[in-house]
Amino acid sequence: MRDSAGSAGEAGHLPASGAPRIAMVYNSRSHRNKGQSMEHVDGVEIDVVQPSTKDDLARALSALHADGIDLLIINGGDGTVRDVLTMGQAVFGNDWPVLSVLPRGKTNALNVDLGGPPDWSLSDVIAAYEEGRCVKRRALMVTAKDRDEPAMLGFIIGAGAFTLGIEAGQDAHRIGFFDSLAVGATAAWGIAQVLFGSNSNQWRSGTEMNLAYAPSGEPMPHSRHGQPSRRHIMLASTLQRMPMGIQLFGKGQAPIRLAVLDRPRRRIFAALPAVLAGWHPGWLSEAGLHHLSAEAFSMKLDAPFILDGEHFPAGSYQIDQGPELTFVSA
Repeated sequence: MRDSAGSAGEAGHLPASGAPRIAMVYNSRSHRNKGQSMEHVDGVEIDVVQPSTKDDLARALSALHADGIDLLIINGGDGTVRDVLTMGQAVFGNDWPVLSVLPRGKTNALNVDLGGPPDWSLSDVIAAYEEGRCVKRRALMVTAKDRDEPAMLGFIIGAGAFTLGIEAGQDAHRIGFFDSLAVGATAAWGIAQVLFGSNSNQWRSGTEMNLAYAPSGEPMPHSRHGQPSRRHIMLASTLQRMPMGIQLFGKGQAPIRLAVLDRPRRRIFAALPAVLAGWHPGWLSEAGLHHLSAEAFSMKLDAPFILDGEHFPAGSYQIDQGPELTFVSA
C-alpha cells in the first residue's frame, strides 16, 4: 500500500498486469480510525491519500484521476463521503470510478443503504469489487442560489427540527452513542420535547421554510395546521434504506424522497412508531405529514440546515440529482 497519489496511465485503463488501479481517501480523524492502524490486504496495491483540507482533497483527486483509477475507496463517515463527492465533481464530472465506502465515521447512513455491515473491512471491499457486486446511486446536488460557490453532493438533507436532532446527536456521541444507537437516543429526546414541551420550545416552534418543486416553482403542499410559512421538519434523500430499518419514506417515492411535517401535532407523534415502520395512511397529509416525490426542488430557510451531518447556512438553495455513481455493495 502506497501513501501517494497513484501512477501512470490514462483514466479507466487497466495496467498491463490486468490488476485494477485502486486508491483510498483515508480520513484519520474519522471516529473509528482514531488510534487505529491502517488496514492492508496482501498482494493488493492501493494508493492512499490523507488530505487535511478540502483544497488538498481536490488536488489529490485530480492527481489520482490524471494517473488513472478504477476503484476509489472512501475511508470515513458520511461527512467524508460528502466531501469527496463535492470536491470530486469538478475532477470526474460524469466519469467517476467505482466507489466504495469503509464506514469509519460516527454516522454511516450511506453504508447502511449499500448493505455493508458495520465491520465492513478493506478485504471485504476488494472481494466485493472483484466479484462485481455494485449498485447505482445518485446523490443530492445542493446549490446555493445567493452565493457563488460549487454545488455540494450528499445523500441526506434536513432542516427544522432535524437540525436540532443532529445537534442532540452530537451530545449523544459525546456520551458514547454512535450509529443506530445515537439515532435512537436522538429520536427519543426529540419526541419527548415535542410531546411535553410548550409551544415556545424550539423543538415545537418550527422554521421559516419555503419549499417548491423545481423547475415549476409550484409550492409543496401545506396542511391547515401551523403557519403556512413555517414547517417543523423537512427531510429529503435519495437513499433507499435508512438506519435502524426506519421506513419514513414510502415505497413509491422517487427519485428524491421527502418527508415534511408542518406542525408537531400529538396525533402525528402518537402514530410515529407505526409511521416509521412503514405505515403511511392517507390521512397523514391532511394531518400535516407529507410524503412527497420530486425530480428537483428549491428551499428557502431562515435557519441552518444539515447535509450528511454538517451544518450549512440559511438561505435559498436548489436541490437537484447529481451524477449516477456506482458503489460497491455487500
